[in-house]
Amino acid sequence: MTRTQPHDHPAPAGGPDAATPAGAAVPAVPGEGTARGSRLAGVRRVAPGTAAAVAVAALCVGLTTAVPVLPGLLVAIALGAAARSVGAVPAVLEPGLAWTSRHLLRAGVVLLGLQLSLGDLLGLGAREVAVLLVTVAATFSATLWLGPRLGVGRALTLLVATGFSICGAAAVAGMSPVADADEEDVATAVALVTVYGSLAIVALPLAAGVLGLTDRTAGLWAGMSVHEVAQVVAAAGTVSAAALTVAVVAKLARVLLLAPLVAGVGVVRRRAGGAVAGPGRRTPLVPLFVAGFVVAVLVRSAGLVPDAVLPAVKPVTTLALGAAMTALGTQIHVGRLVRTGGRPLALGAASTVVAAAVSLGGLLLVG
Repeated sequence: MTRTQPHDHPAPAGGPDAATPAGAAVPAVPGEGTARGSRLAGVRRVAPGTAAAVAVAALCVGLTTAVPVLPGLLVAIALGAAARSVGAVPAVLEPGLAWTSRHLLRAGVVLLGLQLSLGDLLGLGAREVAVLLVTVAATFSATLWLGPRLGVGRALTLLVATGFSICGAAAVAGMSPVADADEEDVATAVALVTVYGSLAIVALPLAAGVLGLTDRTAGLWAGMSVHEVAQVVAAAGTVSAAALTVAVVAKLARVLLLAPLVAGVGVVRRRAGGAVAGPGRRTPLVPLFVAGFVVAVLVRSAGLVPDAVLPAVKPVTTLALGAAMTALGTQIHVGRLVRTGGRPLALGAASTVVAAAVSLGGLLLVG
């Protein structure tokens, strides 16, 4: 009988077992090996950049542990920006850095929710909560109004308004899908948060001393006006331990406003037929990771997180956010920001002044 080639006839109807001799390898399902190989190739592409970002983040976490006043997240993004500016980012790292700047940042935002509780708001008086809400609303609205008048694009304006009024880079990440922002807009917004938040770390304690503010007022001022959590800790910690405690409570209260703000903007843009998330898709009402953040806050508030777990959550969160900050830092082209960032820089400066002025004025008014 003439030997037939394997491709001459289809497999018998009895299935692979009916046609495969004992001990022979079972043929893979068509496409299964290709899909697995594609996934492995994807992992190999992102692994070097992700590993590099995590390594830098671990170094920054160690520095913060050794020198608590040193803001690790700021150091991480500064190192990333420095590496980019001196051309020390090899091409092999680029895919992983891009992946890290998106996915680890979003994972960090979700984990951040486990550090917050609705009960944290009880540390603030009703009048102080009112000042906080007015500050957030005024900063967000004023930035949105000023952006177009300064010639800043709509997406970047929305990111700056959210980051400066709520919680810096995490808020930028939360709003970016709704804003339909590209990576350059996200990187620019984060760069502005870094620039002005770093200035606040130095300026706010000095101003509090000159104005003779009490520790509580200085701490609330930092918590209501400074952008990043790490920047708030650094600024208020320079004043006193008492200022630091109330500053963190105020800052966490601002962080809790992230989800409703993103959801509200999403509703408005959907009704207006605004940006789409991609070909054939509309802007999501609430990005999945923002919903995860809300769930994490509710889980923590309900006491469903064992006390033994909480100490381990914070360093993991910091590591994820630090890696994301490192990756985002590598997307900051300082030369480009200097050449074309005059208008965004002006918008960031104005937004910072509004947040600082409204919060301080409100705190002095309510005593």
